[in-house]
Amino acid sequence: MNFLAPDPLQIDPEWMTCALRGAGAIRGTKVVDMTCKPVGNGLVGDSYRFGLAYEEVEPDAPASVIGKFPAADPDSRRSGSAHLLYLREVCFYRELAHTLAIHTPRPFVAEIDPETDDFVLILEDLAPFRQVDQLAGCSLEDARTVLAEAAALHASRWGDPALQSLDWLAVRPARASATVNETLPPIIRLFKDRYRDALEPELLALVEKLPEVLARSREDQSSPRTVQHADFRLDNLLFDVKGGARPMATLDWQTVRIGPGATDVAYFLSAGLDPSERRQHEADLVRFYHAELTRRGVRNYDWNHCWHDYRRQTFHGILMGVFSALSVARTERGDALFLKMTRGACEQALDHRSFDLWQV
Repeated sequence: MNFLAPDPLQIDPEWMTCALRGAGAIRGTKVVDMTCKPVGNGLVGDSYRFGLAYEEVEPDAPASVIGKFPAADPDSRRSGSAHLLYLREVCFYRELAHTLAIHTPRPFVAEIDPETDDFVLILEDLAPFRQVDQLAGCSLEDARTVLAEAAALHASRWGDPALQSLDWLAVRPARASATVNETLPPIIRLFKDRYRDALEPELLALVEKLPEVLARSREDQSSPRTVQHADFRLDNLLFDVKGGARPMATLDWQTVRIGPGATDVAYFLSAGLDPSERRQHEADLVRFYHAELTRRGVRNYDWNHCWHDYRRQTFHGILMGVFSALSVARTERGDALFLKMTRGACEQALDHRSFDLWQV
C-alpha cells in the first residue's frame, strides 16, 4: 500500500490500520474511528494528533499518534522544499534515528515523494509531557537535562566517517558556499529593514558579518564532526515524556546535518536562557556537557577544545534567527521568537568575541 498522504484529510481508519499494522504497532485489531486536531508550533510543517478507536482492545495499540505533513502555507512549504527540510526529516527517521542514543518518537510511517516533496510522518505520541515556551525560557535543571541529551546525540556518531556517505545529510562545502553567497545577503537586507528599530546597531553589525563568518566555518575542519540537530531549542523539545518515563525527547529533525556538536550547545543556551542567567551559568553547563561526552566514550577532545568550539559556534543562533524570520509566513509570535533568538545569540557572540575567533 502507498502510505504517501500529504494531507491529513486523506487519512481514514483503513489507511491508519494498514500503516500501524505495517509498522507492527497493532496486530489483529483495526482502527474504526479517528479524531484529528492540530498540535505544535511548526514553522515549515503542519502537525496533527490523531486519536484512535479500535474494533478490539490490544494492550499495546497506541491510543493516539502524531502526523506531520507539508505546511499548508505556500511560502513556508516552498522554504521547506528549497532547503531540503522535508527530505532530511523523513530520511532521519528512516536511516539515522535508530543509531543514536538520544530519545525521539518511534516512526510508524516515513514517506516522501522526492519529485514533489509531498511527505507524511506518522510518529509515536509521547503524551503526556511537559513543554516549555521558547519565549519564556527554561530552568537550569531543564537546561542540564537538555545538555545531557545533546551529549547522547553527539557521542553516538562522534567522528564517524560513515556519515559522509549519507548524501541527504552531508552538506558539501562548495554547494553550501554557493547557496550562502546567493541567498544570505538579500535575506540580511530584508531582515534589517524589518527589524531595524527593534535591534541595536551593534547587534545588526554582527548580522551583516554573517556571510563572511559562515563561509569560513564551512571550510574549517578543526572541530570533530558528528550528527547535529541544528535547531536545538525549546520549541523542539519535550520534557517528562510518557508521563515521566523519559526525561526528554527531541522533535523536528528537518535541519539535521553533520557538524560540530558545540553548535547545538551554543544555540540552545543562547535561545533557552535569559542572557544574564546564561552569563552566570554557561561555563558550568558547558563543562557538564563535556563531562557527559567523556562519560559516553568521546576521547581526544579536551575541555579547552570544547570551550573554544562553543565560543566560535555562537554565530549559528544569529543565522537561524535571521534566516528563519524571512523563510516562513510572518506571525506575531514568529517576530517575537526570531528577535529573541537573534538578540540572545548576538549578545552571546559579543560576550565571547566570537567573530574575532574566525579571523585569519
